[in-house]
Amino acid sequence: MKLPRLNLREQPLPGGQPLAFGIGLAIALFVGTLLLLGAGHDPVKIYSRMFEASLGDPDAWSITFNRAVPLGLAGLAVAVAGSMGLWNIGAEGQIMAGAIAAAWVARIGGDWPGLILILMMLISAIGGGAILAIGPALARAKLGVNEIITTLMLNEVAIRLVQWLIHGPWKDPDSFNFPLAPMLPDQARLPTLFSRAHFGLLIAAAVIVVASVAVRYTAWGYELRIAGSSEATARYSGISLPTKVLTVLVLSGAIAGLAGGVELAGTADRITETISNGFGFAGIIVAALALMRPSGVAAVALLFGAVQIGGQSIQTLGVSSSVSTILQAFVLFGAIGAGVFSRYTVSFGNDSLPVNEEATS
Repeated sequence: MKLPRLNLREQPLPGGQPLAFGIGLAIALFVGTLLLLGAGHDPVKIYSRMFEASLGDPDAWSITFNRAVPLGLAGLAVAVAGSMGLWNIGAEGQIMAGAIAAAWVARIGGDWPGLILILMMLISAIGGGAILAIGPALARAKLGVNEIITTLMLNEVAIRLVQWLIHGPWKDPDSFNFPLAPMLPDQARLPTLFSRAHFGLLIAAAVIVVASVAVRYTAWGYELRIAGSSEATARYSGISLPTKVLTVLVLSGAIAGLAGGVELAGTADRITETISNGFGFAGIIVAALALMRPSGVAAVALLFGAVQIGGQSIQTLGVSSSVSTILQAFVLFGAIGAGVFSRYTVSFGNDSLPVNEEATS
C-alpha cells in the first residue's frame, strides 16, 4: 500500500503567503456557495449583500473598521507571543479583563475631563490584560507549565468575573432587574473619525506599527525570534529565556487588554457578558493567517471584520450569521493547505519497512 508523503521543495512556489491567503479566500467562497445553494439561497445575492454591508460605502467601511480594531489587536496579542513560539489562547479573557479595568475607571472618574478619563481607561485596560497574563507567564517561565492550558482556563475566570459584577455590585439600579451595568459617561467615548469609525482605529494602527517594527528591526525582536527558533541557541547567546517568556506573555496580555478598553470606549456603551464578542478566539485565526507576523495582522483583521459584518447583514435575508463563521474557518483551512503545498510536494511511496537482506539469507 502506498501512502502520501510530503517532500520539501528546493524553492517555495512564488506568491508566498499572499497567494495562499487568496487561495484560502477562494476556497471559502466556493464552500460557502455550495452551502448556500444547498439551503436554497442565491449565492450571488447573499455575497452582494455581504459586500454592500461591509465595504459598499463609507458608512459600511466605518463599521468594518470598528470591527477590525479589536480583531487586529487580539491578533497582534497572539502574534507577539507566537513570535517566540508561545501560544496565548487567553486573549478572550484578557479582553474582558481590560474592559473591566476600563469600566472601573469610568465609574470612579465620571466627572473627569474626557481626554484624561479616556487615557486612564486605556491605561487601566492595558494593566487589566497584563494582570490576567501574569499567572500563566510566571508558570511557564519559572515552572515550565504549558501556557496554552493556563491562558485558556483563565478565559472562564474572566467571564465569571464579568457576570458577578453585572449581577451584583455593578448592576444598574435602573435596569428593571436585568443584569446590566450602568451606561458609560458621555466623555468616556472615543472621538469619531468619520461616519461611525472611532479613534480606536488610529490607536490600533499605531500599536500594530510599533509592534511590527519592534519585532522585526530591534535587538529585542531579534532575541525574541532566536529564543523562539532554538532554546539552545538562545542560551548560548546569553538570552534569558525565563525573562523573555515573562515579558512576551505579559505584553501579549496587555495588548489584548487594550482591545477590551478600546472596544468598551469605542463601540460598546456599557460592559456586558459579551463584551469580548469572540474577538480573542478570532484573533488566533488572524495571527495564524498572518504567520504570527505583526506586520500581517492588519490586513487579515480587515478581511475578517468585513466577513463578520457581512455575515450579520444577511440575517435580514433569512440566512444564518453563522455563514460568516464558516467562511472564516475555510479561509484558514484553505490558506494553511495552500501554504503547505507551496513548500512541499506530494509523492506516494511504499509504507512497508525495508527488509534486512542478511536476516533473510
